[in-house]
Amino acid sequence: MATDKPTATGTHDVKHTQGREANQRSQTTRAEAAAIVPAVDIFENQDGIVLVADMPGVAPESVEVEVEHQVLAIAGNIEVNMPAGLHATYAELRGTRYARRFTLSNELDPQRIEASVSNGVLTVRLPKKEAHKPRRIEIKTG
Repeated sequence: MATDKPTATGTHDVKHTQGREANQRSQTTRAEAAAIVPAVDIFENQDGIVLVADMPGVAPESVEVEVEHQVLAIAGNIEVNMPAGLHATYAELRGTRYARRFTLSNELDPQRIEASVSNGVLTVRLPKKEAHKPRRIEIKTG
């Protein structure tokens, strides 16, 4: 007797995996929603793109810059340190997090990205791939 029911392994595994991935995306989205979106200036020149993000109060060691699947993610934590020997019984000021994501063009070379931070300003240099850089064509006369 044949049935049209899907097997437990095939359909269930796909749905379970999709559900788990959706849950992970939802947790990431909630964490990013609680973060402050840093103000960003983006400049393009013949060598690539320069992204400048204002992240005041962020210590250089807490800045994170990652690229995965053509998505650039920048983040950093603001930590509020209490003076030695003091404990806050009530505080309206709390540490927080900056976070922002950018989808990168295929023209950019993610292997050569460079980043630096100074005085709460993150500068990310995203160079173009050599094939996408403008080049001057020599004109021959004949």
